[in-house]
Amino acid sequence: MSSNTDQNDAGFFGHPKGLSTLFFTEMWERMSYYGMRALLVLFMTASLQEEGLAFTVAAAGAIYGLYTGAVYFLGLPGGWIADRLLGRQRTIWYGGIIIMCGHIVLAIPTSWSFFIGLILVATGTGLLKPNISAAVGHLYQPDDVRRDSGYALYYMGINMGSIIGYAVCGYFGENVGWHWGFGAAAVGMAIGLIQYRRTIHNLGDASLNPENPLSPEKAKLAWRIIGAVVVGVAVITGLVMNGTITINPVEIAKYVAVAFTLTFLAYFGFIYFGGQLSGSEKKKMWALFLVCVASTFFWSGFEQAGSSLNLFGRDYTDRLIGSFEMPTSWLQSFNSIFIITLSPFFAALWINLGKRMITPSYGLKCALGLIIMASGFLVMFFAAQYAAAGLKVAPYWLVATYFLHTVGELCLSPVALSAVSKLSPRRFAGQMMGVFVLTYSIGNLFAGLLSGNFDPNNVAEMPNLFLQISLFTIGVGIILALISLKSKYWETDSEAPQNTATAEGSTKTA
Repeated sequence: MSSNTDQNDAGFFGHPKGLSTLFFTEMWERMSYYGMRALLVLFMTASLQEEGLAFTVAAAGAIYGLYTGAVYFLGLPGGWIADRLLGRQRTIWYGGIIIMCGHIVLAIPTSWSFFIGLILVATGTGLLKPNISAAVGHLYQPDDVRRDSGYALYYMGINMGSIIGYAVCGYFGENVGWHWGFGAAAVGMAIGLIQYRRTIHNLGDASLNPENPLSPEKAKLAWRIIGAVVVGVAVITGLVMNGTITINPVEIAKYVAVAFTLTFLAYFGFIYFGGQLSGSEKKKMWALFLVCVASTFFWSGFEQAGSSLNLFGRDYTDRLIGSFEMPTSWLQSFNSIFIITLSPFFAALWINLGKRMITPSYGLKCALGLIIMASGFLVMFFAAQYAAAGLKVAPYWLVATYFLHTVGELCLSPVALSAVSKLSPRRFAGQMMGVFVLTYSIGNLFAGLLSGNFDPNNVAEMPNLFLQISLFTIGVGIILALISLKSKYWETDSEAPQNTATAEGSTKTA
C-alpha cells in the first residue's frame, strides 16, 4: 500500500484532494479549540457575580498552561496509537468524537463539568492533532516541491477556524453566558466530524493503516494498559473533585514542565540512539532538534495571547467602538486574520525561492520567526508603560503585537511542521510528530507560568515582564540562527544508494 497519493493529483488548489478533507476537518477542530481557549482565562478569573470561577491570575495561568500543555503532550501517545494500533485516519476520527464530548461537558453549568471537560478535550486533541498534521505530509511524495506550500495552505485552514471560534464562541461566552460559548465549540467540532466522514474517500489509502503495527498479542496488552490509564485518571479526577486530594496548580505546573522536558529529551534520544538510524537520518535528527528548540521558545512567548495579553486586552485596552464594547476575545482574532492575509504570500515565497535555488535551512527560517515574534513584546513594553501610568491604551498596540507574532509564526510554524514530516525517519513519522508537538506542550506550560506573573494589582511590573521575555527570546533566536548555518548541510545529507532503496521499499509497504 502506498502512503502517498499520486504525484499528479492536483484537485485542491493544485494540491492533492485529500488536503481539502484535512483542511476543513482541522478548520472546524481549531474553531472549537481556539474559541473555547479564548474564554478559559477570562472565565477562570471572572468573579462569582459574573458567573466565573474567581481564581487568582497565578492559578488561572497555571491551569491554562497545564491544559494547553496537556493538549499537546498527549500528542505523543496519540502518534504512537496511530503508528502501532489504529492508523491515522481512524485515530483522527475517534479523537474528534472525544473533543466534541468534552465541549458538551464544558457547556454544562455545574462545578464538576469544567475540569472533566478540559480532560476530554485535551485527550481528543492529543489523538487528532499530531496525526492530522502528519497525514498532510503523507499526501506528498518525498521529493514533491508542493509540500511546504501545502502545509502553508493547511495552516491557513487552521486560522480560518480560529477566526470563526473567536467570533462565535467569544461573543456567546462574554455576552450571553460562558457555557453558551463552550456549547458553540461543541457544534463546531460536530460539523468537522460530519465533513471528515463524508469526504474521507479523498484520502484514499494514505495513512489508513498503522505504519508499524503491533502483533495481535501486543496490541491486546497495549489496549489493556490504555484502559488502565483511563481508569486511573478517572479515579484521580474523582478524588480531586470531592476534595480528598488538594492540588496547587502553580506547583504542579512547575513539576510538569520539568517532566515534559525530560520526556521530550528521553523520547528524542530513544529514537536517535535506539532506532537503528543511518548516518544521514541521524544528521537530519540533529537539524530537527534545532527546530524543536526554536519551537519551544516560540510558543512560550506566542501563547501569552490567551493569558497575559488576553488579560491586558480586558483590563487595560479601550475596546469601545461607539457604544459597542468589543469582546476581549475578539482581539485575538487579529492573529488569525493576518495569517489568512499573509499565508499565500509566504507559500509563494518559499516556492519562488526554491525555483531560484535559494533554500534557507529549516533552522534559519525558525530562528528568524522566533526573533520576529519576540520583537512583538517590545511593542507591549511601551504599551504597558502607558497602562502603568493609569491610561487605557488603544487596541492598535495589541494589533501591532499580533502582527509581529503572525509574521514570526508564518516563518516558523508551517515550516517546522514540514521539517518534521521531511526530516523524521519514515518508520517513526507519527511518533516524531508527537515528539515535536511536545514542544508546543513545554512552551505552553512555560507560557502559563510566565503569565502568572501578570498581576493586575501591580501594573508597574508589566513593562519589565514584557521586556525580559523579548530580550531573552531574541538572544535565543540569534544563537539558533548561527548554528543553522551548519544545520543546512545536515538537512540535505542524502542516503547511500542501498539505504535509499530500502527507504523506497518501506514507503511502498507502509
